[in-house]
Parts: sequence; structure tokens; C-alpha cells
Amino acid sequence: MVRRIYLDHNSTTRPLPEVRAAVALALDEGFGNPSSPHGPGRRARQLLERARGQVAGLIGAAPDEVVFTSGGTESDNLGVRGAAHAMRARTGRRVLVASPLEHPAVLGSLEVLGGEGFAVRLVPVDGEGRIDPAAAARCIDEEVAVCCFALANHEIGTLYPVAELARIGHAAGALVFCDAVQAAGKVPLDVAALGVDLLALSSHKLYGPKGAGALFQRRGLELPPLVAGGHQERERRPGTEAVPALVGFGVACELAARDLPARASHLARLRDRLEAAALAIDGATRFGPREPRVASTASLGFAGVPGELLMMSLDLEGVAISTGAACSSGSIDPSPVLLALGESRERAATAARFSVGIDNTDQEIDELAALLPRLVARIRAA
Repeated sequence: MVRRIYLDHNSTTRPLPEVRAAVALALDEGFGNPSSPHGPGRRARQLLERARGQVAGLIGAAPDEVVFTSGGTESDNLGVRGAAHAMRARTGRRVLVASPLEHPAVLGSLEVLGGEGFAVRLVPVDGEGRIDPAAAARCIDEEVAVCCFALANHEIGTLYPVAELARIGHAAGALVFCDAVQAAGKVPLDVAALGVDLLALSSHKLYGPKGAGALFQRRGLELPPLVAGGHQERERRPGTEAVPALVGFGVACELAARDLPARASHLARLRDRLEAAALAIDGATRFGPREPRVASTASLGFAGVPGELLMMSLDLEGVAISTGAACSSGSIDPSPVLLALGESRERAATAARFSVGIDNTDQEIDELAALLPRLVARIRAA
């Protein structure tokens, strides 16, 4: 057995040492309720607001535009559903536009809104998961309330021209929501350059703790909260903030902003090394484009090799990968992302997602490269 090799960083990442230290300190010093006016409460508030500034710094936002949540799923729901209801109340618009490749949290939000009287239009994508802005423009008119476009796809890594798509959406008077969960810490993020009204982030995708996330909410944009019962986060997201997790999130964002160029270069080099070895195997294919793509992600398939079997075989050898979104794990159906690309169910069922991280090494990739041909051959023979 090879030593444990973790190649599922799109699902979650290991918190960095600096993050763990900050969380431990916050558990001690920040135990107070940040809404309380006494000393322990004020200390918790101080730690919380420092974290808010760190998150804002990663995306070029003002601290008061950052709403803390429990993670990417809540941020997606708060942004998409809140924007839809706000626009319907203000303008009467009831149409939502999105890519069919959005994360399940976004597509699930759209499904809920469909049951509440909204209509959903899906922008076509090509065989590599790319969006043609001209095709998007044909879907976006004065009936559209909200446009939803991820910055990076969670399975195949495709990067989308969100700034151009946002201009099209705004020209029609729509709000623009961006799921940046898989892009944060891997590509530069600037909400002003992107031109979006709302943007979702998740801590555990960029080496912070689970249970923390954020929604960028453009200053002046008011959304109804998803839940009632508190005045926290300026009444935008009720509930006592998880101070230790959010402190760790803030440190993770500060480190990501500092180390972004080096991280991106390291990830791209390892991903390309992995892909070169994998694509040398007979019957191998890459799903999605070579570029533009986020540096961490390689979606690969091997003819005659179900992705689930490859994932389990690698796990027995000490290598962790996935077959798609962690939120959809356990499903026996082929990836909806690959089916939307026009792949057959048979080919889509071969997909395996390899997502490298900043702590992976050349040696680990080489060990995987030596292992893959043997496992692929074994599964095909069986």
C-alpha cells in the first residue's frame, strides 16, 4: 500500500497550522457572545470583526458587505433565494437564469424558487462546459430577476467569464449572483472587477475550518433573511456567529491572499503532471477544457472503468479522490454536470475527479502515476 495521498481538495481541505492555532485561541479568548456588551462579548466581537476584514480583503470588498454564514450551501441559498424574492417584491420579475453546471446548492435553490412561482432558464453550454456570452445574452431580458453563474465549476474546473456575464445581466436590470466557492484561494478575486452583486464563499474549501462561510452582499442591496429570530449580521443572517470557526476562516483568507500566486503555480504544475500520466493510459479522457480552468482540478475517465470502482480501488491503496460533488456522494447516477455537457451516461459514469492541494508533492503524484495503470487494467479485466 502507498502512503495516504489526499487528492480530494475540491471536497474539503485540511486546515492550515496558522488556522488551527487561531481557532484554538478564539475558543479560549472569544468564548463570549459577540452580541453581548460585556468584556467577554466585546472580545468575541473584536475577533469576529477582524475576521470579517480578512475575508473582505480576499475579495476586494468592504467589511460591512460581508455576511457570515455556516458555509457555501447557506451562502448560495441566502444569495439566490434572497435576491429572487427581493427583486420580485421590488420589480415583479419572476425569471431566473443560470448555467446547468451550477453547484447542487444553487440548482437546489432554483428548484425551491420554481415551486414559489419563479421560472428558470438554463443557458446552454458546449461540450467542454464553457458558456458563450452571446448565448447567455439570448436568455437574459427585462423579465429576468437574478442571473446565477459560478466562477469555477466544482467538478471539471471550468472558469467562466463572470465579469462579461455580469455586464449582460446588469444591462437587462437583473441582479447577478456568483458562487466563488471553488475559485477562492485559487484565482484572484475582486468583486468590483467581477461586477457581481452577490458572491458566495466557503471556509473549508480554502484551508479553513468547516462550519463557516460568507456572502458578499453589495452595499445598498437589501435581501430578506432565510430565517427569523435574531439581529445578528445586521439582521441579514440571524443566529449567534460561530466565532472560532469564523476566526479560522479569516486567517485562511488572509493566507490565501498572501500566497495566491505561489499556490496557483504549484497547483497547476501538479495537476498537469497528474494529467500527463493519466492521459498516457489507453482509453483515458479528460472531461472539460484544458483552459480556462482552475488550477486544482482534473476530471478524468478511463474507458470501461466505472469511476466509483476506481475511487474505491484507490482508497484501498491509500489514495483519496472523488467522483464529483461531495454533496452528491452516494448517488448511483452519472454526474449531472457531464450529462449537461452531452456525454453519454456510460462515459459520464467513468468520471473521477482528482483535485490537488497546496500540500501535495511531486512524489505523491508520481506514486499515483505508477499505481493508476495497474488499477485500471485490473478493473477492466474484472
